[in-house]
Amino acid sequence: MCASYVALGLAGGGSATMAMRPAIGGTSMCSSFRTGRRGREGGGWGRVEVGEVGSSRDGRVCCSGGVGMRMRGVVVCRAKKREVAGERSDRANEELLMFFFQLDLTTRLQRALNQDMYEAAQGLREKIAEVEREMERQRKVKMGAGSSKDEAHDTAITLLQTKAELQRLIEAEDYAAAGAVRNKINALEAESLAAQANAMIFQQRSYEFRLGQKVKHKVLGYRGVICGMDPLCCETEDWISEVGVQELPRGRNQPFYQVLVDIREEPSVMVTYVAEDNLVAPEEPDFEQFDHPYVYFLFYGMDGAGDFIACKQLREKYDAPRHELPYDEDKEGES
Repeated sequence: MCASYVALGLAGGGSATMAMRPAIGGTSMCSSFRTGRRGREGGGWGRVEVGEVGSSRDGRVCCSGGVGMRMRGVVVCRAKKREVAGERSDRANEELLMFFFQLDLTTRLQRALNQDMYEAAQGLREKIAEVEREMERQRKVKMGAGSSKDEAHDTAITLLQTKAELQRLIEAEDYAAAGAVRNKINALEAESLAAQANAMIFQQRSYEFRLGQKVKHKVLGYRGVICGMDPLCCETEDWISEVGVQELPRGRNQPFYQVLVDIREEPSVMVTYVAEDNLVAPEEPDFEQFDHPYVYFLFYGMDGAGDFIACKQLREKYDAPRHELPYDEDKEGES
């Protein structure tokens, strides 16, 4: 059961709530998410909750191990579909929810400053700093030890210090100790090369798909929207083995995407983590309705190709440019 809830306000009306639970290291993490905003009249979603609970509380729809939806007053609860659920990533979902939490705190901070509530603003700044530290920790874990610029820099400094130590030992004619230090230098040089290579992968990788783009899974056939990307697979070894990543044409050494899944098609899976090999963009503009509670936080709306326009904060997170295909007014007038 979740310990507390964090309420989020939606720009277009309605409300949303994140359920927070204590996690390793004492930082609160998001374990469930629900929203009270409704979709379109013709079959949109009502309240949605993903979590471990199996009972209904305060009128909310809860389904054990899945997602509950209230559509036109009817509660729909479906068990996770094994094939699609296999690519579900708790790590990706947790990363998204931390991003939402950061957005909410930033909004509350601005509101406090506007109302001259400086003591409350200071408390919010401290919470934001804590969230940013946790997000940075998650980023380093995802990238792996030694792949960040800081780690590569630290390795290079250690290497220089060790070479200086080797020179000192040679001048002192302590050849036994010098031999051991030389072996250490060889290991550090190999580690430094690996760190630089990994850092280059993260900095220079090109992506076939972009934030907000609608895609389709080549194998499983469900529709999705790109909401994040990594230059290579950053999941655990257990997840990689279970999904069969090594059987893909490019294995783990290819871009992997965080993909929002249309909850009308797969209501039990919110976010999947999919290899670039398994995704394809629609041949024609896709203006079909796409229902997912995270859409309202991550995107402004749709462009002329039916893709979503990523919000500024999401673009900054991935250092991605704004992409927006304008509507063709002539074609729209003809139709």
